[in-house]
Amino acid sequence: MPRRGGPPEVNAGSMADIAFLLLIFFLVTTTIETDAGLDRMLPPMEPPEDNVVIKQKNIFTVNINKDGQLLVEEELLDLKQLRERTIAFLDNGGDRTCNYCKGAKDESSSDNPTKAIISLKNDRETEYGTYITVQNELVGAYNDLRNREAQRLYGADFTDM
Repeated sequence: MPRRGGPPEVNAGSMADIAFLLLIFFLVTTTIETDAGLDRMLPPMEPPEDNVVIKQKNIFTVNINKDGQLLVEEELLDLKQLRERTIAFLDNGGDRTCNYCKGAKDESSSDNPTKAIISLKNDRETEYGTYITVQNELVGAYNDLRNREAQRLYGADFTDM
């Protein structure tokens, strides 16, 4: 028996095809996780054509400093009180045109929930977690009012609809 000259060769002709098919398979079946981010409606880039006059009493200012302290309407406030103060501002109904407002109807506070504006400003060095916590409290105030109104009108929570 004659000996062959070396080890047997493996046919690698279809190896590139198999590798290509595996690559395509993993690209198609793999999901890449992406961050959802914050779903917020920002003001338009262009200024409005009309000069909109906003009364100062309809603006609820919330400032966060680099230490995470809140300055709400020129007054230091604890985070636990923010939602309650925001609800009181939004639900005021100062111009008495709001038929569902149950607030104090204070003339020096917001006229109507549709005219109320919340201004949230933070220091450049404010921690991201603090900013998100404050923003969640402000959104929570809106959701509480929406839930109250949905209960009154439909007997169900706003979040259930």
